Amino acid sequence: MAQGFDPAAATAAYLAQLPPEAHAKATAYTQGGHWLLLWGALIAVAAALIVLRSGVLVRLRAAIESRKARPWLAAVLVLGLDAVLETLLGLPWNIYTDWWREKFYGLTSRSLGGFLGEFAITGTISVVVTVGLLCLLYALIRRTPRTWWLWGGGVVAVFFVVMLVLAPVFVEPLLNTYKPAPSGPVRDAIVQMAEANGVPHDKIYVYDGSKQSNRYTANVSGLFGTARIALSDVMFAKGADLSEIKAVVGHEMGHYVEGHALRMAAKFGLLALAGFFLVDRLFAPVARLLGARGVQGLADPAGFPVVGIILAVLGLLATPIYMTIVRQGEVAADRYSLVHVNEPDGLAKALVKTIEYRAATPSKLEETLFYDHPAVGNRVRMAMDWKAAQMKVDAVR
Repeated sequence: MAQGFDPAAATAAYLAQLPPEAHAKATAYTQGGHWLLLWGALIAVAAALIVLRSGVLVRLRAAIESRKARPWLAAVLVLGLDAVLETLLGLPWNIYTDWWREKFYGLTSRSLGGFLGEFAITGTISVVVTVGLLCLLYALIRRTPRTWWLWGGGVVAVFFVVMLVLAPVFVEPLLNTYKPAPSGPVRDAIVQMAEANGVPHDKIYVYDGSKQSNRYTANVSGLFGTARIALSDVMFAKGADLSEIKAVVGHEMGHYVEGHALRMAAKFGLLALAGFFLVDRLFAPVARLLGARGVQGLADPAGFPVVGIILAVLGLLATPIYMTIVRQGEVAADRYSLVHVNEPDGLAKALVKTIEYRAATPSKLEETLFYDHPAVGNRVRMAMDWKAAQMKVDAVR
């Protein structure tokens, strides 16, 4: 304890800034979200099963083959049809989870029409990107049927990196308007921080995130020359002061400087490799179990719903691994902000404002299984411990 400063008491004081009913609402929202993981996987399985049992993909593939078209054309058309059908079948679920539920908890102000308009854009992009990736994987299956899964992990990692590079240029501007941080004390502080940490200061933006969400948030996106840090206008609408902004930008700079995107690409590539290995081994028995009539094996794109079902189940089981990978990066980014910006109270104030969509004090097991960010209570305590350590250092000086 430095000069009478108690990190535990300081953490409790920050969390107490929200009344008990606000914490209860956040807990209900967060824990309800855990169940969405299970129900989402079941919806994905159901949608894939409907498409599979309809036989429409087998009929389309047979029609294409009767015209002696090249295998890649069959893959594009069959996988494209599957992606469109499963996207449409999942639309009611997306409306519930991404619009109605967010509206119910006060986390979005957009209309259903606005949501559907953006869903049309993101859904179209998702279909194109998904079909492109899957066509590459099916080409691998045809050419290297025994080792495709090994190469597939690398393809996913590379594809992840390519999408990171392209997203800020071609995708994000379709949904939001990004403007450089305006002149004034905030921009001056950000520029100074950027120069001190080797981050291009012309890559820090404010965007109209309030179009989609009322969440207090910021993000880093892109890679190499397209990387940028973006602050939602919600931060300013909710009264973020300079210390908060510096702490949050420092966190996002941590992601940028420490190359977390590339690390995640490598780790997700390894997860994909493991998943593809299991798909290779499980496809035949699962196809028989599901009654996949007319599917001619793993290399047949008409059998992709079987692959999708396997991956949906594996993805659900791998949730703790995925969450841990992302959470570790968030811990490192918090640490970077504390070390290089030294705004522990600013970070704590910013974190408290995120409690409305992420309960502050889950059990350790719940955090491990379901949280892609560390619990706010733990993050605030980390900031207060840092503050205490710095006070001790200053006292020695």
